[in-house]
Amino acid sequence: QVQLVESGGGLVQPGGSLRLSCAASGSIFRIAARGWYRQAPGKERELVAQVTSDGSTSYADSVKGRFTISRDKPKNAVYLQMNSLKPEDTGVYYCALFQYGSQYWGKGTTVTVSS
Repeated sequence: QVQLVESGGGLVQPGGSLRLSCAASGSIFRIAARGWYRQAPGKERELVAQVTSDGSTSYADSVKGRFTISRDKPKNAVYLQMNSLKPEDTGVYYCALFQYGSQYWGKGTTVTVSS
């Protein structure tokens, strides 16, 4: 089993920045990818950013150039640096970890972008 704990969410004004963190613990091995997803009120969960085992990254079009995903392998941590935040970035952000054959999710951290 793998446990994921997100942190760093909060209330921020449009144009501001936040850095989300995801700490992983447990039986962590053969990781295929780690990612950040978000779910806005009344909408389905969507992929925001992902980093694969070889370090390749991908982003939703809506966050390209504003968000950056990074990882600290020794710490089993993944981060999401969010800049130039917009009201439409509001939602619950979930950390995900994909092993070959399994997937794990955190409980989420809420990001609210509002003036």
